[in-house]
Amino acid sequence: MDSNLQVISGEYRGRKLKLSPDARPTQNLARGAIFNSLTGILQDFCDDIHAWDAFAGSGALGIEVLSRFPNSTVVFTDISEKSIRAIQENVRGIDLTRYKIDKSDAASGIGKYAKNVNLVFVDPPYSNSDLGIGFVDVLADAGFTGIVVQEIESFVNYVPDSTKWTVLRDKKYGRARILILRKI
Repeated sequence: MDSNLQVISGEYRGRKLKLSPDARPTQNLARGAIFNSLTGILQDFCDDIHAWDAFAGSGALGIEVLSRFPNSTVVFTDISEKSIRAIQENVRGIDLTRYKIDKSDAASGIGKYAKNVNLVFVDPPYSNSDLGIGFVDVLADAGFTGIVVQEIESFVNYVPDSTKWTVLRDKKYGRARILILRKI
């Protein structure tokens, strides 16, 4: 469960993050780039950030939100018991009122969370890129209004539905392709 993963910036900067053996985290460099891009986007978009780390794994993306944005809240969902334990370890010491951990699959959480958050991280296992692509399509039709950060493998040929999403960023970081989308 030990890793080189850590919180990049903010109140919890430098905090080492545990990693479930079945997780594939967004690496520190890519997470730093994501949040550098998001900071300006989110300042123009909303005052309070209510995020959903939909395929949470280690919870690194959601914890980065909690670290950087003092008034933020985060919901972490994952179906892996090992990932849930890693997230619980990683949020230890963070104010309990700022986050919720839900052991469930992301698709079943759409009805519960889509209308209550304004930032969603979609980072399913690379072996199932269709899961994340389908999730983003369903999210768009479920009443979500906000920003999505989607990670897929860099070689996946995918163009978000332009009737539902505006692509704010589309950048490759090694094996990862990060898209930042805004719901139209």
